[in-house]
Amino acid sequence: AVTGLRADSFSVRWTGILIPPVSGKYSIGLNVFGGSKLFLDDSLLVEINNSHVVQTNWKDVELHAGKLYKIKIEFCDRRADASVRFVWSKPNPCLKDEAVEAAKQADVVVMCLGLSPRLEGEEMNVDVAGFSGGDRVDIGLPKIQEELLKDIAKTGKPIVLVLLNGSALAVNWAAENIPAIIESWYPGQAAGSALADVLFGDYNPAGRLPVTFYKSVDQLPPIGDYRMKERTYKYFTGEPLYPFGFGLSYTKFNYDNLKLDTGSINAGESLWVSADVRNSGKRAGEEVVQLYIKHLDASVPVPLRSLQGFQRIFLKPGESKTVKFLLDPRRLSVIDSDNKRKVVPGEIEISVGGKQPGFSGQADAVTTEVISGKFEIIGLPFLVNER
Repeated sequence: AVTGLRADSFSVRWTGILIPPVSGKYSIGLNVFGGSKLFLDDSLLVEINNSHVVQTNWKDVELHAGKLYKIKIEFCDRRADASVRFVWSKPNPCLKDEAVEAAKQADVVVMCLGLSPRLEGEEMNVDVAGFSGGDRVDIGLPKIQEELLKDIAKTGKPIVLVLLNGSALAVNWAAENIPAIIESWYPGQAAGSALADVLFGDYNPAGRLPVTFYKSVDQLPPIGDYRMKERTYKYFTGEPLYPFGFGLSYTKFNYDNLKLDTGSINAGESLWVSADVRNSGKRAGEEVVQLYIKHLDASVPVPLRSLQGFQRIFLKPGESKTVKFLLDPRRLSVIDSDNKRKVVPGEIEISVGGKQPGFSGQADAVTTEVISGKFEIIGLPFLVNER
């Protein structure tokens, strides 16, 4: 500690000498929470100014073995928990070869691929294929990662692909060729332990996708089209790679005995829906029971389907539970041509299961089921009070 230095709102400068052990292209940069500048031989190399997240930035420079290079780092503390690290890597033109060789020596390969805040974000200086200023112009894996995945797959070793990303990825080749894919998003400091628990079977995963995974940007309307058509699970008419609500388990869940209070209700009334869920596998696990409704003959535009309830339940092998949902007027309502929320007469289809109804192939969660039924809303339209 420096005597008299404040614990917050300070600045500091470090100087030193870097002596490269070999000649070649080095990556030199900073990992910073706050504001910092990195100078190489008195020339500004990297500058970071961020008070929201830890950020890493670097430049590739040619250095010569044995030559002395002056390093200067200036840092300004912006808030609590500020930090700065000088980061660098030696030239290594054979990283892919090393990865393939390591895979050949392994029994199972766990590949962590995807995106990071260094690639996806707002108003960023990103010069990588598939990205434009932090915006994504392609929704697949970065090309270099896709090539590495295919090269590792050629070794014939079993692969678990772990995706790290803040938005959906079109991993079409992986979906067809990789036996296990785990979506971990940006998993945080306990990621390693959580991932190990899933991989070794100490935890039975039960997560469900909160967004649709499309197959490509060709399935999406232009960014300047602000209509909801072909956007989100509610209005997308194509076949997704993985639909909203998708997720697998190490066990199997069966559904039965779908019950509705009645076959018809008056507009403005509520309806109870129940179904029996049974763990028919050999492992204990959690199931995310989802309820979707579909207006079959509404006189105004309506979603193709909409999630109107979900519950997460734990079941031991062979155990069953009855899950109940209340469909109140708001959950049964639509927006009419006058932008009023109303319950309107017509037939409603209800689907209860551990996934969205109506998908097959890659988009189908084979460890769970869906059961469906119908009822009718009768009477005059009912205006739903939004307050």
